[in-house]
Amino acid sequence: MFCTSMIDVADEFGVPSFIFFTSPASVLGFILHIQASHDGEEGLDITEFEGTELAVPSWANPIPRWAFPNNVVKKELIQSFYRIARDFRRTKGILVNSVKELESCAVDALSSSGGNKVYPVGPILNLKGADGGGTKKEEVIEWLDRQPKSTVVFLCFGSMGAFREEQVREIANGLEASGLRFLWSLRRPGPEGTRAAGPTDYEDVGEILPEGFVERTAEVGRVIGWAPQTTILAHRAVGGFVSHCGWNSTLESLWFGVPMATWPMYAEQKLNTFLLVNELEVATEIRMSYSSESGETVTAKEIERGVRRLMERDGSREEKLKRFNDGVRKALMDGGSSSSSITEFIEDVRNGGT
Repeated sequence: MFCTSMIDVADEFGVPSFIFFTSPASVLGFILHIQASHDGEEGLDITEFEGTELAVPSWANPIPRWAFPNNVVKKELIQSFYRIARDFRRTKGILVNSVKELESCAVDALSSSGGNKVYPVGPILNLKGADGGGTKKEEVIEWLDRQPKSTVVFLCFGSMGAFREEQVREIANGLEASGLRFLWSLRRPGPEGTRAAGPTDYEDVGEILPEGFVERTAEVGRVIGWAPQTTILAHRAVGGFVSHCGWNSTLESLWFGVPMATWPMYAEQKLNTFLLVNELEVATEIRMSYSSESGETVTAKEIERGVRRLMERDGSREEKLKRFNDGVRKALMDGGSSSSSITEFIEDVRNGGT
C-alpha cells in the first residue's frame, strides 16, 4: 500500500496493478474521501479542519476530530497521503485485509462509489509462524494452563509498542488495584526520536516496575517481554485483550473471539479504535484518543476502570463479538464472502484486470 511507485513500472510493461491494503476498508474509505474532498470543489484541507466530526460515506457514524490519524493532520505529511490515494485510484482494484460481514458499511460504500473495484479478502493472518518458540513461550503457556478459564487480561501493544517509565508505573498500579489476573508484554522503548530500532526486552523488568510489584502480584500476574500473541489469544485462560488496535492484532482478537480494550498508539489506530467501540460495538476503551506522540499519561485509575470493564460480562457486546467471530471464520470457507472475493480477483487477473 506504500509502494505505489511500482504502478509506473507495471504500466510500462502493460501489467495491471492491484493494491493490497492492510488496514480496514473503513480506513481506506477515509483516505480516499479526504483526498477526493481536497482535490474536488470542496477543497477540504484536513490539516485545517476545525469541525468536531467529519461525515465519511464508508462510516455509519461521523468520525470525531480526535480519531484522525496524526499523520494526516500534519502539513508536512498530508501531501504524501493525497499522492498515495491518487495512486490507489490508478489501479485496477484494491484487495483489503478485511471481511464484508465485518465492514459491510465500508465495503458497500466503496463498491458503489464508482471507483476502484474492492476485494475484501481477509482475514489474512499468520497464526503459526510469527509466534516462534523456545523456553519463554513454554513457560508462558504453562503459567496460563494453571489459570481458570477466561480470567486473564492480556496486555500487548504490538511490535512497536513501548511506554516511558511513568506510564509503565501507572499500568502496574492500575493492574494491581484491579486485582485481576494478568499477562503483560512489557518492552523497552527504542532510542528517543527513532522508530526504526524498535522496542527490545528488558533484562530485568523489576528495574522499571514499582518496587515490590512483581512480588506482590506473583500469584495473579506475569510480566514478560516479547509475547507469542496468537498462541496466547487462543488460550482458554485469556478473557480480555488490552491492545494498541493494530489491524493484524484486531483481526487476531476477532478470530479467537477475545474481547478487546482499546489503547491506540500511532498510525490509523485511533480510527480502528473508533471502529471497534462505536461502529462495531465489540470493544471497550482504556483511552480512545491516546497517541504515543502526545506525551500524555493514562492514569492508574483509568487503567483499573478499563480492565475491570473489559472483564465484566456484557451480553450485548458478547453477542456482537460472537457474530463477528463466526463471520470472519466463515468468510474464508468455500463459498464464504472472502473466498468468493479471492476467486473473483483471480478471474479478473486472468481476464487482464478488467
